[in-house]
Amino acid sequence: MKELMLGNKAVARGLYEAGCSVISSYPGTPSTEITEEAAKYDEIYCEWAPNEKVALEAAHGATLGGVRAACAMKHVGLNVAADPLFTISYQGLNAGLVICVADDPGMHSSQNEQDSRHYARAAKVPMLEPSDSEEAREFVHRAYEISENYNTPVLLRLCTRVAHSQSVTQTTERVLPERVPYVKDPAKVMMTKNSRDAHVRVEQRTRDLTAWAESCSLNRMELGTDTSLGIITSGTCYEYAREVWGEMASILKIGMSYPLPEQLFLDFARKVDRLIVLEELDPILEDHCRKLGLSVEGKSLFPICGELSPNLIRQAAGLPVPESRKLEEEIPMRPPVMCAGCPHRGVFYILKKLGCMVYGDIGCYTLGAVAPLNAMDLNVCMGASCSGLHGFLKAAGDEWESRSVGVIGDSTFIHSGITGVIDSAYNMSNSTIIILDNSITGMTGHQQNPATGKNLRGEPAGKVDLEALCRAVGFERVRVEDPYDLEAFEEALKEELTAQAPSIIISRRPCVMIKGVKHEAPIEPKTEKCVGCKSCMRIGCPAISVAEGKVRIDTTLCVGCKVCSKLCKFGVL
Repeated sequence: MKELMLGNKAVARGLYEAGCSVISSYPGTPSTEITEEAAKYDEIYCEWAPNEKVALEAAHGATLGGVRAACAMKHVGLNVAADPLFTISYQGLNAGLVICVADDPGMHSSQNEQDSRHYARAAKVPMLEPSDSEEAREFVHRAYEISENYNTPVLLRLCTRVAHSQSVTQTTERVLPERVPYVKDPAKVMMTKNSRDAHVRVEQRTRDLTAWAESCSLNRMELGTDTSLGIITSGTCYEYAREVWGEMASILKIGMSYPLPEQLFLDFARKVDRLIVLEELDPILEDHCRKLGLSVEGKSLFPICGELSPNLIRQAAGLPVPESRKLEEEIPMRPPVMCAGCPHRGVFYILKKLGCMVYGDIGCYTLGAVAPLNAMDLNVCMGASCSGLHGFLKAAGDEWESRSVGVIGDSTFIHSGITGVIDSAYNMSNSTIIILDNSITGMTGHQQNPATGKNLRGEPAGKVDLEALCRAVGFERVRVEDPYDLEAFEEALKEELTAQAPSIIISRRPCVMIKGVKHEAPIEPKTEKCVGCKSCMRIGCPAISVAEGKVRIDTTLCVGCKVCSKLCKFGVL
């Protein structure tokens, strides 16, 4: 059958068809839908792990148990999973293992723009790179074949455009391989001689894969009638190249990003007059060409930062750019904001009011950094707020203890915040940490996590007691506050900031977007009382506006949280 599929859905379909039995992942845009779609197949056990490291370890464990397994993550998640990845590369498997990683050129929903191809080379594991949904499905099959033929995990690299665009996909039936019996093998214990012997095997594996890459169908030469220009490319850039230069262009399409062939590049170069390399982010293919002594153009033409597009490529290559139309009026940019009624909004309002230094983290609450709240000083990565605040206070001294906080979401706390909190308790820094518990993993689309009491399929599951956990790791001062009650939250925060002990405030209120959460009636402003002071605008709620000097409430957005009413001195709201 043929079906129009999202790239991520096509990966999930490929996992199903190839007989994958276990998938463990952590949600992260643009990779999240891979696991969500796979969970729709009853034949595959799927789970959300606390973080990507755990997900990869669980998936690897499943392969040792004799079944094909997979995990999925975004590019920064691969940083977290890197520790087991490098050793699994040495240790090997018992059944196939595919690690799906989605890069985010253009940083549509990420804090950096790293290129995951570096990990393939560093960990010495093969990487496949599909260019559309059909290849995403097909390459999963090929990845399992490579994984089992060469006893290696295989990275399947997508980017935002492949993950979140649709193309026609040809589906096939599921084929379930026989379970591989587990056999005890002392050589799999990675220490001393075993590790040294494994490294030798890995280097030989890379040489074998390099030789295989010369003739495998994943890498192919597409010689057109126009050989004046040869384009070396991979992934979504292959689709851009075809759109820009047409069907007559000569292209070397690389489907296996690592290890790269050598003779295939040299042969292609001899057949064309001029070589350019078209790739997003870092010059991986370009550097390979230069290592082979080829004269190529790449980043001298195309930017190293950001996402490419057909028109950007045309402009950079000196080609005509098709005429386009735009609206006659300039539309003002709409900055990203927290939803109307978001429980995090009141927390950041109080933090700004008290002039706190706020060490932020990764999640919806990162939007506390934007106007008009402007209440977040910095963020680094998942969990850094807890350990980063600890280090800041050790360096900055007592004067900052009463005006510095770390903020972290419930899912992010489970992911990477726990160890930072342990560090604060163990090494005794007077930290105040706010856990923003909105009962869901919000920014990536409402996935469950170990603190929600439900698993990936929404079934009842073990639930982490955040208060008990924080006390168990050494925090004696732990309290729960309602972020809608601004006065009480402010008093609680002042008390904890001045306390001579580390403390945790759990700001607990479910995300307003969770299905089934009860909302109050929208606020009906008494506009006749409004004096136009705009105090209500300081909260930054998208449901509030001012027109003709009077406050307006968009009743389609307002959830009746009444946080704004706490700011109005005239009884309007």
